[in-house]
Amino acid sequence: MKFWKPKKQSWDRKIGLVLPGGGARGAYQVGVLKAIAEILPRRAPNPFAVISGTSAGAVSSAVLASRARLFRYAVADLERVWGGFHSHHVFRSDAWTMLRTGSHWVAALALGGLGVRAPRSMLDNQPLRELLKRNIHFDAIQESIDKGYLDALAITAAGYGSARSISFYQGREELQPWERARRRGQPAKIAIEHLMASIAVPLIFPTVQMGREYFGDGAMRQATPLSPAVRLGAERLLVIGVRDEGLDPLPGPDEPVPYPTVGGIAGYMLDALFMDGLSSDLERLTRINLILDSQSDRKIEGPFGKLSFIDAFIVLPSEDIREIAIRHIKEMPRSVRLFMKGIGALNYGGRQLVSYLLFESGYTRELIELGYKDGMNRRDELQAFMEGKPTENPAGIIGWENLSTAYSQNTE
Repeated sequence: MKFWKPKKQSWDRKIGLVLPGGGARGAYQVGVLKAIAEILPRRAPNPFAVISGTSAGAVSSAVLASRARLFRYAVADLERVWGGFHSHHVFRSDAWTMLRTGSHWVAALALGGLGVRAPRSMLDNQPLRELLKRNIHFDAIQESIDKGYLDALAITAAGYGSARSISFYQGREELQPWERARRRGQPAKIAIEHLMASIAVPLIFPTVQMGREYFGDGAMRQATPLSPAVRLGAERLLVIGVRDEGLDPLPGPDEPVPYPTVGGIAGYMLDALFMDGLSSDLERLTRINLILDSQSDRKIEGPFGKLSFIDAFIVLPSEDIREIAIRHIKEMPRSVRLFMKGIGALNYGGRQLVSYLLFESGYTRELIELGYKDGMNRRDELQAFMEGKPTENPAGIIGWENLSTAYSQNTE
């Protein structure tokens, strides 16, 4: 069968889109994608050769891949879903379910599991499964690949049995699986199970069984979140992160040091889970690029394989998302607020956790607006990058000056 091929466009067709996890913060990524859609021609197809998503980023990635023929329409669908979110679309939030869940955990802890089946998660995200099944046409992903709108889609999850980060990918036939320390790329027909596994935040959402193994949130063990896109052929990377916040001030010498609440610790753990791998991988890319920049062709090849210089454009929030979450806490259902209050997540120290779990439309819409504003404020830079223009920074990274500048200075 002969498929229609998209016409040659002005943008670089070797760009990989990387969407890390971030729970409800993923709405920010939708706003940036909306800005990109406005920069591109109105009826342009998907501009990314590879789309790689983890956790909440996996959901948006699958939507883009399944609607790759018209990028602006795909982003509009994302905005409709993310902008209309309420907690009951993501997890069961009625008073009876929240009371039963809390009682189950208390009983299991108090009785040591005696006569009580151990709870599998704090929240039941079956409503999200049903929402995704209604809104994502998974068979269309292969159609996007066959028609040349996309080279590959990668969804990453963490295997509890193998203790490995597994990037399940669907793409062109010539793409090869890979195996590295604690991580591998595995061909698969992407389905609802891959998404539910990738978003299965430990303890908060239930794990997902695929084959003979249970899987959890893809951010676990994903020490190199940029790697799947590169392995699948991307030569440049556009990364949309969801954190760029300052450090909280330490108490003064005469002020008491508050003991961290369970909610505060949970938020800290989620922040480390979703964000630290990306920061470390960007630091690694910075170092490699600076080494390769000293080579005449910006490449090194040897028995270990080939390293090539990779330009990367990083988009991060211009505002502290935790502060935005504080303004919308009251939008949470009362039953959820009581649960959050019980674990100490509704005070200043717990705003981190709330910022990841606040699936309410007022909050998600404000994040979409922030992402759109940040994208449009960098319109000229984004357009130049999408058209394949080389970066001037010797580290090859735009939008992450705190590290790239520091390393550049260290080489002088």
